[in-house]
Amino acid sequence: MTPYKKYLAELIGTFSLVFCGTGAIVINDLTNGSITHMGIAVTFGLIVMAMIFTYGSVSGAHINPAVSIGFWALKKLSARDIVPYIVAQLIGALLASVLLLFLFPEHEMLGATLPSGAVLQSFILEIILTFILMLVIIYVSQNPDTAQFTAVAVGATVLLEALFAGPICGASMNPARSIAPAIASGYLEHLWLYILAPVLGALFACLIWRFLR
Repeated sequence: MTPYKKYLAELIGTFSLVFCGTGAIVINDLTNGSITHMGIAVTFGLIVMAMIFTYGSVSGAHINPAVSIGFWALKKLSARDIVPYIVAQLIGALLASVLLLFLFPEHEMLGATLPSGAVLQSFILEIILTFILMLVIIYVSQNPDTAQFTAVAVGATVLLEALFAGPICGASMNPARSIAPAIASGYLEHLWLYILAPVLGALFACLIWRFLR
């Protein structure tokens, strides 16, 4: 398989994640809560599950720079692929947010992630959420006995974490998911949090996986 197919899979997968996930937030706001917080969490979980089923055999369906960095740290993603993966993910996410801006220009934030309380609170939450997510990804996908359940396990984890932590920190767990709407909407103030915290959480999960293995 040519590398470009993997990169295109990451672009489309991340586009789909951001378009559906943040699109649910936008539409919920514009329709007076018709989707509900539960519906938004389910949307994120289902689109992640669908993209892993669709592109897992092509690129691994990371659709998340923090996950790609984690797999690179574990030497399960080559140094040659790490930058193209992240670039493809960011392009896909940006395309989704720009399209949402075109479709819903009246929406101010476009699903941007912002702390609802103290910045430190959201920073710690994002680290822990991504740590749990990355552990699930590694343990399920790298075990031949459970690898076929990766899409369901990861999608369910995203749904769970978005459900309980979304109202506080946004439950991003994914720099691309936060970077794109922040750029499209101009809400850049806390963007560093949603870049740094997920990467730290993913790398910590990789350290724990190596130690426990």
